[in-house]
Amino acid sequence: MKSFTDKLPTSLTPAIRRLSVGLLIGQGVLIVSGGVVRLTGSGLGCPTWPTCTAESLTNTPAMGIHGIIEFTNRTLTFALAAVALALLVMLWNLRKERKDLFWLTFSLLASIPAQAVIGGITVLTGLNPYVVSLHFLVSAALVVFSMLLVNRAYGRTGMSAPESAIRPRATVRQLSVLAAICTYLAVVLGTLVTGAGPHSGDSTSPRIGLNGYLVTRIHVLPVYLLVAVAIVLLLLLWHRGKADILRNAAILLVVSIIYQGVIGYWQYFTGVPALLVGLHMVGSSLLLAVGTNIMDLALARGKDPLRLR
Repeated sequence: MKSFTDKLPTSLTPAIRRLSVGLLIGQGVLIVSGGVVRLTGSGLGCPTWPTCTAESLTNTPAMGIHGIIEFTNRTLTFALAAVALALLVMLWNLRKERKDLFWLTFSLLASIPAQAVIGGITVLTGLNPYVVSLHFLVSAALVVFSMLLVNRAYGRTGMSAPESAIRPRATVRQLSVLAAICTYLAVVLGTLVTGAGPHSGDSTSPRIGLNGYLVTRIHVLPVYLLVAVAIVLLLLLWHRGKADILRNAAILLVVSIIYQGVIGYWQYFTGVPALLVGLHMVGSSLLLAVGTNIMDLALARGKDPLRLR
C-alpha cells in the first residue's frame, strides 16, 4: 500500500505551476485588499486582534460594511497560507532535487503568519502609519518572492534555467538590476507619501508629519530613473525578436511604468481620490512583479552555461 508521500508528484506538474501563479496573484490581491481597507476607512473595522471583537472571532452585523471589509482582508491571509501549504506539500518529493522551489515556498508560508502578526500590531497601535508602512512592505516583499517562485516553477530561471538561451550583454544585466532597485526604492518611498496623505484607514489615526509635496518629489526621483532605464533596456533588447522572453519582459516593464505613471499623476492633480489610489496600488503590485521578473531573467541568462550543468 502506497504511503501519502508516494502519491505526491515527483516532477513539476501543471498543478504546481498553477499554485505558484495563484500565490503571486494572491499576494497582489492582498495588497489591493489592504488598500481597500485603508481607502474606505475600515482600518479599525475589527477593533482588536486576533479576534475581530472582544467577544467574536469574526465581524458582527453591528459592525457594518467596515467590519466586513476588514475581516475579509484578514481572511485572505489565511487563504494564502493554505495555498502555500498545499504547494509545499506537493513539492515534498522534490525538496532535494528542486531546493529553490521548496525553500522559496517555505519562506512564503513562514512569512504569511508573520504578516498577520504585523497586521495585528497595526490594529492594536491604532493604525500607526509606520507600522502600516511595514505591513505593506512585507506584502511587497512577498510579491517579489512569489515572482521568483513562478519563474522557477516554469523553468525560466533557477536550477532548471535553459542553457541554450541567448546571453544578454553585461549592460543589460546591470540595467535590469538597476530597474529592480529603482522599483523597490520607489515603492518604499511611496509608503511615506501614503503616510503623509489623507487616507489613513480611520479618522482617528495619526499621520506622518512630513510635507506631502516634498515627499512626493522625492518619491518620483527613482521613478524618473526607472523610466530612463526601462527605455534603454527595451532599445537594447528589441533586436532579439518577438519570441524572446527577456525582450517581452522589457515590454511589460515599460507598459507597467506607463500605467503607473498615468495613474500617479492623475491622482496627484485631482486631489488623491480613493479610486485612483486603489488603481495605483494595483500598479505597485504589477511593477514589483515585472521589475523582479526582468532582473531574475537577465541574471539567470547571464550565468556561465558550464556552471549550470
